[in-house]
Amino acid sequence: MALSETLYKWIYKLGNLVLRSIRGGISETGKIVLFFNESVRLIFAKPSRFPEIIRHMEFIGNQSVGIICLTGMFTGLALSFQLYLGFKLFNAVNMVGPTVALGITRELGPVLTGLIVAARAGGAMAARLGTMRVNEQIDALDVMGVNTKQYLISPRIVAALICMPLLVAVFDFVAMLGSYFLCVKLVAIDEAVFWQKIADFIEVKHINEGLVKGMIFGVYFAVICTYRGFNTTGGAKGVGDATNQGVVQSMVGIIILDYFATNLIRFYYNVMGIS
Repeated sequence: MALSETLYKWIYKLGNLVLRSIRGGISETGKIVLFFNESVRLIFAKPSRFPEIIRHMEFIGNQSVGIICLTGMFTGLALSFQLYLGFKLFNAVNMVGPTVALGITRELGPVLTGLIVAARAGGAMAARLGTMRVNEQIDALDVMGVNTKQYLISPRIVAALICMPLLVAVFDFVAMLGSYFLCVKLVAIDEAVFWQKIADFIEVKHINEGLVKGMIFGVYFAVICTYRGFNTTGGAKGVGDATNQGVVQSMVGIIILDYFATNLIRFYYNVMGIS
């Protein structure tokens, strides 16, 4: 009897913990949505924050090009080599090029770019805003009559929205250069066949799919990381926690969003009759 009562208590406590976690998650999601809605509505508010948008574009976009190129090059090399080994078993090595191109443009390009930029730029967003919050700089801006969401949040969201598709395009281009180098220069696939197969299988819609995903991922990590930084509490420890939470939630969310974005884009193509 005592064992049954103890088991019941543990189940009850576990159930309460799960319910509290669910309620907390729903409440936090609602706060993030409201934060996003307010920040987006302030994008076109006066005074214009165009110089801030340009400054954040330089940070998110220009300063990420190097690591994007490095990652894209070795992603193209590694993926091409693994596919070459597999297709070689079936004497179909000419399909390495289009398979890599489809995988890069539709999935790996936007996802890996989103993960890299979320870790680099998103973490910096959360840390900078968190430091401003704990140092009471954001409170000082509020006292001065500056709309802090319009000044600090909206330009970062717009910059991420603009820069992410461009970075995805850079990743795709460099990854295909890596694939070309391995396939044509190292394993001696015919160059004309390599490019012709890619032209036969790759369509504009495949590239557009990756670019749209890049926009979605950019807005997502910008909102999550700025929200965490803007609402930081607890001093230096709070800044570290906010940065960690922003990066982790952004990276996990990007992987989850990729699945739903893929299905939504395919559904849109079907509705519009795009085969």
